[in-house]
Amino acid sequence: MQLCEKCQHTLTLTDSDFYCEQCGAHYARQALCPDCHQPLQVLTACGATDYFCQHGHGLISKKRLEFIAVSQ
Repeated sequence: MQLCEKCQHTLTLTDSDFYCEQCGAHYARQALCPDCHQPLQVLTACGATDYFCQHGHGLISKKRLEFIAVSQ
């Protein structure tokens, strides 16, 4: 559960970012490796998006991703 930095209410995950329904703040989302919790490298080609862990865990399935909110 991610909390808004401005009003401390729960953030809602959308397709492109995190959104606070209480105060209207938007936050970028950062994909993390579910194994080591480090930021993932985002690879895009031919319309496909893949996530790669540079810390030894290789390609990570979209179903296993963890997201955190980061200030824009």
